[in-house]
Amino acid sequence: MSHSIPDRFEPPTGTGTGRVALVVPGAGYTPARPLLHYARAVLLQHGWTVRELWWQLPDGIRELTADEQVAWAEEQVARAVDAEDGGCGLVVGKSLASLTTGLVADRGIPAVWLTPLLHLPLVSRNLARATAPTLLVGGTGDGSWVPRAARELPHDILELPLADHGLEVPGDALASVRLLGEVVGELGRFAGKLAQVP
Repeated sequence: MSHSIPDRFEPPTGTGTGRVALVVPGAGYTPARPLLHYARAVLLQHGWTVRELWWQLPDGIRELTADEQVAWAEEQVARAVDAEDGGCGLVVGKSLASLTTGLVADRGIPAVWLTPLLHLPLVSRNLARATAPTLLVGGTGDGSWVPRAARELPHDILELPLADHGLEVPGDALASVRLLGEVVGELGRFAGKLAQVP
């Protein structure tokens, strides 16, 4: 099976400040979905140029070994990062994107991980060695979020009670919208702190 699945980039948008943020989707959570849509919006407000990665999952990805899944995801993100002449100053990734935490840590890129797959030891180990500013966002109703593992990591954390893997409260639309507001607010604070770093 070839892992060179073509990806698609949206044209970069922003103010041309030279600070580029890469938004990376989950398995079925595209950049058009609320968390990533508003992540893009708040980054634009803070002067970032934003590039969205839209990937096409290879057939049978769930049958691939963990190492093969990581290699595939890292290939997609590495190509997107390398496409930026001035490099990438921030990665915002959802769920499956957290398979690239090792690559992002090795390159010293600040990151926001929305619903990272903390139940996978590899992801937790990669996050433990990440030294760049990092924000982890997860919900207590998500089996992929491991509260104890998150608290043991040296990063900023936003934990949302009852939130599922989409950071929503099942059956309660208004509560879900409130949680989205919390996430957007925390993203704004994180982006603001990064803007103060030379």
